[in-house]
Formats: sequence, structure tokens, C-alpha cells
Amino acid sequence: MEKVYDDWIEKFMMSWKKLEGVNTVRYFSKDCKYFENPLDNPCSTFEEIEKLWEVVEENQKDIEYSYEIICYNENVCIVNWKMKRLFIPNNTIQNIDGIFEIRLNEDGLCNYFKQWRFTR
Repeated sequence: MEKVYDDWIEKFMMSWKKLEGVNTVRYFSKDCKYFENPLDNPCSTFEEIEKLWEVVEENQKDIEYSYEIICYNENVCIVNWKMKRLFIPNNTIQNIDGIFEIRLNEDGLCNYFKQWRFTR
């Protein structure tokens, strides 16, 4: 099971690094419960998820990342991820440390995504 999660995370993070934006959403199911912020309600439609990713190419570049699977079982995977990127709107280098909680369906697509992140 760890390999399944690791494969999904690697594909997702690499797509993000390559600034593929809307193509990154192909790793999510159409019915994904997607929390951009753990305190907010999840996106109500798949189109909302797509809108979140449409701006990636415009607002960030020079992405470097790493991740570590903290724990997993057949239902859920917890991932610690780190990223360094140039945030274009204010031309600053951001260092991010975050957690993903992901769940995959039988097709290997993420149907539950929640993230916590801290940016410096």
C-alpha cells in the first residue's frame, strides 16, 4: 500500500513542480472532498478544485520539494511535505512545511485531500 501512496504523491508533486496547473487535477477524482484549508469547507465542485490549480503557472516557479510518508493504512495516508518556491506576486522565496491527508479510491485517484501548511 505504501508504494501506491508513494506513486500518487510523487506524480502529484512532480506535476506541481512542472507547473502543470490544471493537469495536476487529473490525480483527483471528480467527487474528491478537497480541503485547501482545514478550517474551511471543502470545495463543493470539481470545477472549484480546477480553479485553485489554474493560477499555479502564474503565481509560482522554481519549485523544489521533498516529502515523507508519516503513516498509512489501507484507508488513509499522512504525508509531511516541504517546498521551496518563488512566489511571483510579491517576488519572495517561500519555504513551506505541510501535511497532506490523502485517501485514494480503487482507481488510484485521490477522493479525499486535506492540507495543513505553514509558510515562511
